[in-house]
Amino acid sequence: MLEEEARTSALPHTSPAAEAMTPRIASPGPVAGPGPVATPGPVAGPGPVATPGPVAGPGPVATPGPVASPGPVATPGSVASPGPVATPGPVANPDAYFEPAVPASAPAAPAPVVDPSHATAPVADEPAPGATPDPTLDGVEPHFGSFAAEHLSPSFPQRAPWGTAQRLRAWQAEALDLYFGLDGPDGEGKGPRDFLAAATPGAGKTTFALRLASELMRRRVVDRIVVVAPTEHLKTQWAEAAARVGIRLDPFFSNRHAAPSRQYHGVAVTYAQVAVKAEVHQRLTMDARTLVILDEVHHGGDALSWGDALREAYSRATRRLLLSGTPFRSDTAPIPFVEYHPNAKGIRLSRTDYAYGYKRALEDGVVRPVFFLVYAGQMRWRTKAGEEMEAQLGQDNTKDITSQAWRTALDPNGDWIPAVLRSADRRLTEVRETVPDAGGLVIATDQTAARAYAAILEDISGEKVTVVLSDEAEASGRIETFSKGTSRWMVAVRMVSEGVDVPRLAVGVYATSASTPLFFAQAIGRFVRARRRGETASVFLPNVPQLLALAGEMEAQREHALDRDSDAEDQWNAEEDMMDAAEREDKASDALEQEFEYQALGSLAHFDRVMFDGQEFGQLAVPGTIEEEEFLGIPGLLEPEQVHEVLMSRATRQSRHRSTREATEKESGVEPPSVDDGGLPAPLHRTLKEQRQLLNTMVGLYARQSGEPHGLVHAELRRICGGPAVSHATVAQLQARIDLLRKRVHS
Repeated sequence: MLEEEARTSALPHTSPAAEAMTPRIASPGPVAGPGPVATPGPVAGPGPVATPGPVAGPGPVATPGPVASPGPVATPGSVASPGPVATPGPVANPDAYFEPAVPASAPAAPAPVVDPSHATAPVADEPAPGATPDPTLDGVEPHFGSFAAEHLSPSFPQRAPWGTAQRLRAWQAEALDLYFGLDGPDGEGKGPRDFLAAATPGAGKTTFALRLASELMRRRVVDRIVVVAPTEHLKTQWAEAAARVGIRLDPFFSNRHAAPSRQYHGVAVTYAQVAVKAEVHQRLTMDARTLVILDEVHHGGDALSWGDALREAYSRATRRLLLSGTPFRSDTAPIPFVEYHPNAKGIRLSRTDYAYGYKRALEDGVVRPVFFLVYAGQMRWRTKAGEEMEAQLGQDNTKDITSQAWRTALDPNGDWIPAVLRSADRRLTEVRETVPDAGGLVIATDQTAARAYAAILEDISGEKVTVVLSDEAEASGRIETFSKGTSRWMVAVRMVSEGVDVPRLAVGVYATSASTPLFFAQAIGRFVRARRRGETASVFLPNVPQLLALAGEMEAQREHALDRDSDAEDQWNAEEDMMDAAEREDKASDALEQEFEYQALGSLAHFDRVMFDGQEFGQLAVPGTIEEEEFLGIPGLLEPEQVHEVLMSRATRQSRHRSTREATEKESGVEPPSVDDGGLPAPLHRTLKEQRQLLNTMVGLYARQSGEPHGLVHAELRRICGGPAVSHATVAQLQARIDLLRKRVHS
């Protein structure tokens, strides 16, 4: 078509009179192009050549310009654009973009010559007057965000075309609707400047954030994206996820760079990186309209310098999206860019713009149901003062005793951790019957323990165990390899506790001494990511009161408080204050105790119970017995509503097994084995406070009968039974003294 225009332009010029006498050919109906070809002469405007049609009669010349669509003679109307001389009387086309027509009596103006460089393609799809051209039709390449945000709900007036990405989950679409429904600095439909989205680990915060980023860039609200993540591995993970939706982030951007390379839409950095040189990152937000995504934003309060650096770097950002699976902290350090509002008591609490908790995610099938297998046991250790202590893990003891018993249980040289790891491996084998690639994760306290646990697991499973240590350069690669593989176990210290996406993890062992709500929630979050409906997660826990309380509050929705609540429960109590004073170490005597060190002397494990949905199932069992096997053999694929029924059934079967065993032992006259021989401890339902009161009562009775002072009686009990003073003794040690006094006191 353009070639014919060019040829027409090269023909000799004729006079207007000759042009008027020249027969004109019109097409039988409207054509897509902007009008018929004029008589030989320079062509005034672009347009395709018209096909031959009926001859039109001569008449006065109209204004230069092609007729939009030939047909019957019409009254003077608008002509498309300057072009060749038209036939008598312009033919109007109401669907074209015309200029006003000149009356037929007007003299013809010389037709201008067309510049070939301005020739255009056929304009069959030219928009109607006032319409916005479609970028997919006018030769402009669609914006990359159009396929990353194609599943936004129909309430979005600027919805992008359909594409190939997966559909949004219900909560993600709901959060996007909420975001663009809020007023912001640029008016309605552009979103607020700050938005805090709290979604339970595994719910898909990354997908939501990238979809929102794509839509903001498609609407030309922002031009650059900056992602701030807690770890090096996570920023790499963000860059890979963004690349899958057409957003290119540079995970290798360093503080030496002034700006990201041109091929990138933005950068991915860490909180520590921003804290070191905030001015570099501030420049990124000043050079372009920037969306800053703060992943696990609670890390912004980890240190005063981090919070200050984040405020300096991103205070001028066009948009800030705050993400967290746990939007709270265990301290009162403020989280940057989070709003705090006082409650009825005046406590300043964080305000979350959109929250998606574990309970709702479980109902939606987004996350797996998690049940906790709790293990208790007998612990023995030597204190720094040289005292040999003995306690049952899980009994009501002082915080100091519980902490030391917990530490003893996690000692790889004892028998507790090997027994629990053996049970966890047995559980993983059962899960892999229905989920062949299911994996397990052990979260350790330190690197020494992590390597020791890995050696134990290799002996148990017969397979190589992946060890991930945060200070090793290849740690991120090891996590990626494990995530894509089918090996059984991975052992890590803290690096895998937050944000790391290993969806095939189904069995966990919580073998660390960390007990803050934040760390616990993030750690358990590694096991709840669902790939298909019916998958379950099993986490092995030591019987520690703090952990059991957190496990029972999995569904609790938390908020970060800047102030401490001083209600009636925290009021001063004389007895508790004296006990706290007795439990505190005397720092002045530390130098005299250096000849002794803490030492774990031995540990034994017992299956205690299963916790699910705030309820408890089962009773004490020796590891490796059929009574424990009832819970280790739970199928790996269960619907959430089936888990409770199966646990109830297994608890009933375990009770029958125990009754049968006890009846057999009674008939045979065989005494049940002691705790030291692998047996179960006798049930003790008294608290530590009740134990102390009972012992003091027994000492008083014996003192009256023997005439000895109370102090001498206590000293004699310590000499015979061992252990420290009453204020530091465990429930088990107090019980041993009570049993001795019962034999000596005359009824």
